[in-house]
Amino acid sequence: MNQILKGKNCLITGATGGLGKEIAKEFAKNSCNLFLTGRNDEKLNSLKNELQNDQIKIDFEAADLSDVDDIQKLIDKTKNAFPNIDVLVNCAGIFPVKLLSDSTVDDFEKCFSVNVKAAFVLCKEFSQGMVSKKWGRIVNIASSGAYNGKGKTVIYRASKHALLGLSRSLHSELREYNVRTFCVSPGPIKTTMGHDIIKNENPDERFDSFMNPDEIAEFIVYLISFDNEMVSEEIRLSRID
Repeated sequence: MNQILKGKNCLITGATGGLGKEIAKEFAKNSCNLFLTGRNDEKLNSLKNELQNDQIKIDFEAADLSDVDDIQKLIDKTKNAFPNIDVLVNCAGIFPVKLLSDSTVDDFEKCFSVNVKAAFVLCKEFSQGMVSKKWGRIVNIASSGAYNGKGKTVIYRASKHALLGLSRSLHSELREYNVRTFCVSPGPIKTTMGHDIIKNENPDERFDSFMNPDEIAEFIVYLISFDNEMVSEEIRLSRID
């Protein structure tokens, strides 16, 4: 067990997705109290029951992160459950697959609302308490797609590059308060989104060559557990072939 994380309060978005769920499991193993959010109430309740033990508190709220009212409800419910959030993991994301010529402004706005704006709002809201306590960790899950371009995913890749820029600026602004912002950009992962990549973007990819979400979750716990002056704020992850 990681003693630095024991008893810390953690908010995880996208908690019922392939990667988010593994992150929640890993944090629970390390005795973090959890506030979980995703779009499906039943899945959230099931995950809570799976992870709950006598050592930690778990609460959840279903939310559509493209809806500003839902984001505010999430903030209010989280604050009601925990007096402060020590660790924020922005893992929620959507993966629109469309050619530029077929994409609409609505497609763009929805993707950026979930992948970028929601992260911005939650970082703004919960970093204030971290600054006051002089301790906090923010983990934004981007993508290797933030560093390159490929057809049919122009909106998704633009949103992840925006999240990367947000993370870089937050790191610069908050680090003097011992609030560290990490942007983790994995390659393709063995999740539902990974299947979508093969189906819609690259049919020559092999699913068994993708990264395991539980290994990424373990790495994230390892990453944020450092409590010294050494820090790496921007991380690209790939699998050894």
